[in-house]
Amino acid sequence: MADLIALPSGYSELLQELKTRIRGAQVQAAFAVSRELILLYWSIGRDVLLRQEGQGWGAKVIDRLAQDLQIEFPGVEGFSPRSLKYMRAFAAAWRDEAIVQQVAAQLPWGHHMVLLDRLKQPAQREWYLRAAVEYGWSRNILVLQIKSGLQEREGKALTNFQRRCRRRTPISPSRS
Repeated sequence: MADLIALPSGYSELLQELKTRIRGAQVQAAFAVSRELILLYWSIGRDVLLRQEGQGWGAKVIDRLAQDLQIEFPGVEGFSPRSLKYMRAFAAAWRDEAIVQQVAAQLPWGHHMVLLDRLKQPAQREWYLRAAVEYGWSRNILVLQIKSGLQEREGKALTNFQRRCRRRTPISPSRS
């Protein structure tokens, strides 16, 4: 029935604008949720880490804590013993809350798990963290850059890496 109604002038443009705004708001909401989760995971990890360091809590406490959180929040993922151990490792890797709020919270949790699993040196981890944020790397690209040793290669050879990454349009191949 709605298809039979004549559309007024400007309707299509308004519809397109609204769709763009709605999609933009959805993306912003997803980023906000991701940021809040990263900050929550860091604070949970920090609390566990501080208690383990200061009060001698053992590893079994994490198992019990995970069990109790899963009972309290049924159906909510992210509170397994493995996840809580990642949160603790995340807090141990980033003890400075400022870097977590300003840089680390810009990446999804999966990126942080890659950084924690693949990089043991804090300086390396921070370099890849900042590069992933600056260049908007997906998790797969982050893994690829770590595997290829980008940090070690950068500066050793003349490169147009930064200039190419800043371009918004792809370079078309030359026609010879």
